[in-house]
Amino acid sequence: MKKKVGIIGLGHVGAHVAYSLIIQGIPNELVLVDPKEGKVASETQDLRDALMYCPHTVTITPGTYADLGDCDVIVNCIGDITLCATGNRLDEMNYTAAQVKSYAKKVKASGFKGYIVNITNPCDVITDLLAKEIGLPKGHIFGTGTGLDTSRLVSQLSQQTGVAHQSISAYMIGEHGASQMAAWSCVSFGGVPLSVLEKTDARFAFDKPELQKKAIGGGWVTYSGKGCTEYGICSTAARMVRCILNDEKRIMPASFALDGEYGEHDVFVGVPCLIGKNGVERVLELPLTEAEKADFHRCCDDVRKNIATAATIPAAE
Repeated sequence: MKKKVGIIGLGHVGAHVAYSLIIQGIPNELVLVDPKEGKVASETQDLRDALMYCPHTVTITPGTYADLGDCDVIVNCIGDITLCATGNRLDEMNYTAAQVKSYAKKVKASGFKGYIVNITNPCDVITDLLAKEIGLPKGHIFGTGTGLDTSRLVSQLSQQTGVAHQSISAYMIGEHGASQMAAWSCVSFGGVPLSVLEKTDARFAFDKPELQKKAIGGGWVTYSGKGCTEYGICSTAARMVRCILNDEKRIMPASFALDGEYGEHDVFVGVPCLIGKNGVERVLELPLTEAEKADFHRCCDDVRKNIATAATIPAAE
């Protein structure tokens, strides 16, 4: 079975997504696309050099937007990480929205009918933009959203309690940005609600505002020391691709367009989604408290404002 994945943008994130995909043997074929031809050639060579020691064989080819037409999945990674130095993902928007508007029509013209996983920031806004520009069926375009932020929250919970990451159920939801929130009322450990455990075990008595702050700001801790983020986001995106290609039916946070769920419409935000061969196959509604619902609605309103701003940005020439 052909499993062909294209990657647009080969900066720190795109290159690491490519490596994560081949080291796990997720696709059979990988097509690399970037406005800089030299960058494409260099990354193709480096990845091919790694294949002898990888557990799987993957065909890696440099390509153009026209070569993406028969891909099963495209991972959109275009960006300029230096624009994030302020600590605000929205500062990338003037650049990334213009870039996406310039090449989305080329992706559409290629005849692409598969699935797009968007990483490019601001993630929710650019995912919305891709959906509007390319016009694929519902479920075919979604973003990494709060997937990485959720991992950061779970990491904090694991460090304090000693419980393995895989035994913790918790979600950051809303914007992949400053207004996102932790759904504390839905956190559980092996099925036991946090609200039960925190009454009897000091390890589960969390400073919730502080942990939420760390989950939101984790990316800037990484950025401050190395000038980029790589491993966490590439692992998040690679898992989403694997969910599609292997029809995993895995529930994980993704940026997706709400259509009545949580009382919201026509806005891309991070929520738990069931991901399988049909992309996002279902949005799962968490039983949020009234206070959490209010915070979530405010977050959605913030994203809508940014989507409106992105619509006014002209395409790059």
